[in-house]
Amino acid sequence: MQVLVIGGGGREHALCWKISQSPLVSSLYCAPGNPGISKHAKCVDIQALDINGLAKFAKHQEIDLTVVGPELPLALGIVDRFIEEGLKIFGPTKAAAKIESSKIFSKDLMKKYSIPTALYSTFSDYEDAMSWVKDMKTPLVIKADGLASGKGVFICRTEREASEVLDDIMRRNVLGDSGNSVVIEEFLQDQEEASFFVFTDGKNAIPLESSQDHKALLDGDRGPNTGGMGAYSPAPVITPELYQSIMNRVMMPTIEAMRREGREYKGILYAGLMINGTDVKVLEFNCRFGDPEAQPLLMRMKSDIVPILSAIAGPTGLSGETLEWRNEASLCVVMASHGYPGPYEKGSVIKGLREADKVDDVLVFHSGTSLENGELVNSGGRVLGVTAIGDSIPKAMDLAYGVVGMIDSELLHFRTDIGKKALKYQ
Repeated sequence: MQVLVIGGGGREHALCWKISQSPLVSSLYCAPGNPGISKHAKCVDIQALDINGLAKFAKHQEIDLTVVGPELPLALGIVDRFIEEGLKIFGPTKAAAKIESSKIFSKDLMKKYSIPTALYSTFSDYEDAMSWVKDMKTPLVIKADGLASGKGVFICRTEREASEVLDDIMRRNVLGDSGNSVVIEEFLQDQEEASFFVFTDGKNAIPLESSQDHKALLDGDRGPNTGGMGAYSPAPVITPELYQSIMNRVMMPTIEAMRREGREYKGILYAGLMINGTDVKVLEFNCRFGDPEAQPLLMRMKSDIVPILSAIAGPTGLSGETLEWRNEASLCVVMASHGYPGPYEKGSVIKGLREADKVDDVLVFHSGTSLENGELVNSGGRVLGVTAIGDSIPKAMDLAYGVVGMIDSELLHFRTDIGKKALKYQ
């Protein structure tokens, strides 16, 4: 089987690493890939948004299965285009990907089908939005309706902060068309966030192990939201009882809701959750693997992932497939460029990776790296995802941060507290 992975970040590096282990795969390609991915797949110089170029390559190369990593190609309809060309592809259609590409659609879907979520309202006018803010108590959460690479969510602790964010989004258009409309919702205080994923063919679902992302830039969940600064799996906040409750109250009802709406969802469905004891509320849905959650999840996955991806992309769907998991814990620490999620410098040489790659039970997934004059440099906001597996979260933390300390670049920043939330459950 010839497989093509679309994307060039840490999630796609983890996918290529995992897919390359399958005995079913004879050739693996990644477009556009990155220097780390090139160890597992042949990188193809086609950008993830060049849907015509990707379809042409897949057809010419006789690709048997294409796996889409990032959300934007999905939102633009890459799956629809590949299906039209008779090509097998894993991921939701443009209509189904709207569950991520429009926060308003997602929230309205949850309200219509009684899927638990925070109190909210939607606005396309600044004055109307500010009027609602004044009627509500802060803190509040403001979300741009469209895709913003994980940077469209703002926790506003005062009315003034809310006014400034709304002015930036709705008047100054700092997020472009993504901010033409916004969702404003209650801030769920004193609750713990977790990520939950299922593989689904639109009817059946296979849940993955639990995980927890760290969205804020700085230790203690301070600073602006990012695409994710680290993750671990399993997330002990999700007990076995809660795990089943999430399937029954959130995941299966959402899959059924999408089918009823004429937007049958096939692919991996990701729910960002807020948890308070046995109470669960959905923050958002995403239409792809999380990044960085994919890194620890795929390190823990014992099963061959390719049969499940292929079954969902094929005409028959899931039929008795299961997933086996390693009992150990896994943890990923993201190393990002200074300045991220705002403007940042590129081109800083990254040293120490040769030594880091020799450490057992640790993988360094590349996200924003490139080669310049034969040297590896940072070329993106999030640069590396140092991912370790160990007998427990503390052991995985020690391993991961030990390797982080081996990597030298004057322009890289990282949180020092990834995994600490799990320690209270030890």
